[in-house]
Amino acid sequence: MMPTICFTLDCPINPTMSVYADEVQDWVGEWTRRHGLPAELADRLAEGGIARYAGRLYPDATPDDLKIVAALFTWFFLADDECDRASVPEPDRVRALVNGALDLLETGSGAVDGPLGSMLADAWQEPRRRMPARWRARFVSAVEHHLRGVVVEARNKASGYRPGIAEYIRLRRATSAAYVAHALVDFAAGVSVPEGVWRHPAVRAYSAVGNDLLSWFNDLLSLDRDAATSGGHNLVLAVATEAGVPLEVAAERVRDLWQETMSRLPGLRPALGGPADRYIDGVDWAIRGTIDWSLESARYR
Repeated sequence: MMPTICFTLDCPINPTMSVYADEVQDWVGEWTRRHGLPAELADRLAEGGIARYAGRLYPDATPDDLKIVAALFTWFFLADDECDRASVPEPDRVRALVNGALDLLETGSGAVDGPLGSMLADAWQEPRRRMPARWRARFVSAVEHHLRGVVVEARNKASGYRPGIAEYIRLRRATSAAYVAHALVDFAAGVSVPEGVWRHPAVRAYSAVGNDLLSWFNDLLSLDRDAATSGGHNLVLAVATEAGVPLEVAAERVRDLWQETMSRLPGLRPALGGPADRYIDGVDWAIRGTIDWSLESARYR
């Protein structure tokens, strides 16, 4: 039922794709193995086509920059899998991984063991060298927001706590990592979004709605898996519990909420011009790119 609901959604945003995506996908497979990732895991990642995801979000990135973004995306997916690998969540282990990663991003060194540590250090090297301090602070803040959300989710699952709808939506904006993807627009597109534009209320509001749209789509698509493993951390599950309705009814309500929110998106687009337009395009492409990649990727099959 869930994939059927996903295919009935209407997204008017045009799809994009970098011409370098498949070339970079081959490179990512070599890169992960070079950092000592076990072959079985590297093969499973390759089936997910993560570089094609990056290519949909940053179609104008140079081949070298798309490699860096795809490497960062790969790290986040691996970290997400690492946090979810135990049948019983382990908040302390997740917290240690998060703290080590944040130390590495802020100082250039951190206590993250194994391939996860060396991969993040490698992928972060060029953005850290090339980008201005204000952008690095913005990016690290987005990563911290995401990873702290991952810690909260792990703690919730360990204790059996199920968030309500409003609380879940706030938490999902962190765990989705959409704000991390939005922050990478400057680097991947070679633009400089001024701090005043980045912090503009209309830009922040648009970014939040874009985050919701890609997050809720993912919740619809992955409902079957989440019903078994997420401990209530899915918008459909939150609606079903809070409203006291069957999953099928809750899924229809989330589908309708998604479509109504999408219909409002064009009217929310800030008319600021310049780098703001490229940033807003990046928010749009993150929505459409998540939809298209999720439906093609083996990760969700």
